[in-house]
Amino acid sequence: MDTEKIQIICESENIRIDAYLSEALNDLSRNYIQKLISGGHVTLNGKKLESKKIKVTLEDLIEIDIPEPELLSIKAESIPIDIVYEDDDLMIINKPQGMVVHPAPGNYTGTLVNALMALTEKLSSINGVIRPGIVHRIDKDTSGLLMVAKNNKAHEFLAAQLKDKTSRREYYAIVNGVIKQDSGTIDKPLGRSLKDRKKIAIIPEGREAVTHYEVLERFKYHTLVKLKLETGRTHQIRVHMASIGYPLLGDPVYGVKSERVKYEGQALHAKIIGFVHPTTHEQMLFESELPDYFIKLIHKCKSL
Repeated sequence: MDTEKIQIICESENIRIDAYLSEALNDLSRNYIQKLISGGHVTLNGKKLESKKIKVTLEDLIEIDIPEPELLSIKAESIPIDIVYEDDDLMIINKPQGMVVHPAPGNYTGTLVNALMALTEKLSSINGVIRPGIVHRIDKDTSGLLMVAKNNKAHEFLAAQLKDKTSRREYYAIVNGVIKQDSGTIDKPLGRSLKDRKKIAIIPEGREAVTHYEVLERFKYHTLVKLKLETGRTHQIRVHMASIGYPLLGDPVYGVKSERVKYEGQALHAKIIGFVHPTTHEQMLFESELPDYFIKLIHKCKSL
């Protein structure tokens, strides 16, 4: 069976190798990484890895052989999606609020991946059978732009820019509370909460996470902000803004229980994405319009 080889020089230490790889490979499924380890596809400093519990150290050499994708059991579905741009290497998708990016246990239909599979057979395999083409994710209730890779070379090139912080990702959000300062930077490490593994929390031993914010408009009880990501950790914007006392409007996990504007699902839109094209090396930049649901929320906040 043909494989795709990935080499990583470890930049952290005292972290389980499956956890480290799930972050280092742009949030590759931890379950999939564990399957790769048990299947003998991962080596550490030249030796085949025998346990997913081994902890990495700085400068460790990790090599991963990604098998060619097996026949997908995920069904292609004819679901309309907004394709902003497409060529032989990639697609830029404007994901609607409420759509899950990829299938997961208990939710194998209606996702962006199901829709993509109905459009093309050319999707990268690096993120495994269940996430073909997915270079990075945005949450179900977050709308906006994301990249899809149509081959493994493009996937690695795009993922490297995310890791090296050279890509551009800007979001618009509505937060609870009126932010006094015009701009600021939140630099707080993130990791799985020790109290609730389903949540992300600020923990000293977490991975670096940096968010820049700028106030665009202040309302009586809320603020419209622009956020620029240096890193792309899971729930980064949601946790960071909550940590400084301004949780996202409608956030069911990190938000406030009682809100003046009723909305279920965080008010967050991925508005701008920029990167260097994997083949032409041209600088690409895309910007989306704010969706209707977001504009309606702004009007509600203004009317209070």
